[in-house]
Amino acid sequence: MSPFQLTRTLPDDAAGAALRADVLHGLTHTPKELPPKWFYDARGSELFEEITRLPEYYPTRAEREILVERSAEIAAVTGARTLVELGSGSSEKTRHLLDALTGLRSYVPVDVSESALTGAATALLDEHPDLDIRAMTADFTRALELPVTPGPRLVAFLGGTIGNLLPGERQAFLRAVREMLSPGDALLLGTDLVKEEDVLVAAYDDAAGVTAEFNRNVLAVIDRELGADFDPDTFAHVALWNREKEWIEMRLRARQTLKVTIRDLDLVVPFEAGEEIRTEVSAKFRQEGVRNELAHAGMKLSEWWTDSAGRFALSLSTAV
Repeated sequence: MSPFQLTRTLPDDAAGAALRADVLHGLTHTPKELPPKWFYDARGSELFEEITRLPEYYPTRAEREILVERSAEIAAVTGARTLVELGSGSSEKTRHLLDALTGLRSYVPVDVSESALTGAATALLDEHPDLDIRAMTADFTRALELPVTPGPRLVAFLGGTIGNLLPGERQAFLRAVREMLSPGDALLLGTDLVKEEDVLVAAYDDAAGVTAEFNRNVLAVIDRELGADFDPDTFAHVALWNREKEWIEMRLRARQTLKVTIRDLDLVVPFEAGEEIRTEVSAKFRQEGVRNELAHAGMKLSEWWTDSAGRFALSLSTAV
């Protein structure tokens, strides 16, 4: 069996330090905000998996449809011998690419969660025993020094996760990706597309209330990790479409006037009734906008594939 190698680039307390910094900044900011990465503790990850199976939540199914239909074409166009996946998680969707990339020699999954990386690697090695897996615990939004692996390389950033970055953050991220690319390498990017408002809002505010529980779970994370006394039930889940910026915003709205104590930060946070915490931005895209953002980062869009309903896109781009 091929060895599984894990490179740790994050300090032992990196997650704890980042959480403290994000909560201190976000809950003393006006308006209040928290980054969406803190949804994903064990419970949050379970809830998100449940969300992906809901009838309202189309992105996972739409992207999987494209991968099933286009992975062979992606393999033929790129000739990739190394697949680098940013924010790899369970690597579930990646299996379509791994099966199609017949010349693949190395897989480099990058994620902040060591447990997710080791679990995914164990499963993948059963299916691809000769695959050289070089996993990295790292923050993919920052510059990465990738291991030496055979080229050409295909860098994949799937799931529409790029939509969780604000415009300035997206440009910084895409420039960092551009720096990873050598001649012949390519970026495979997943982007959710602009569509009818009712379809978009329903995907983030399902009838069963699973997304509402997922949203409020971030407060449970802060309670557990930072000794806070949030009562998640005192906050209502809100999802709305920002037409001007073409993104969905998820928020938590205080149902009443209250104060929250965060012991580990020695911080008391007041809330007025109706005051909100923005917990996620999920930008939706148009082809021309994706093309322009890639161009500003020094990449050229060369391929564009959508699902049959035109809801989601995978694009392929190369360095210029």
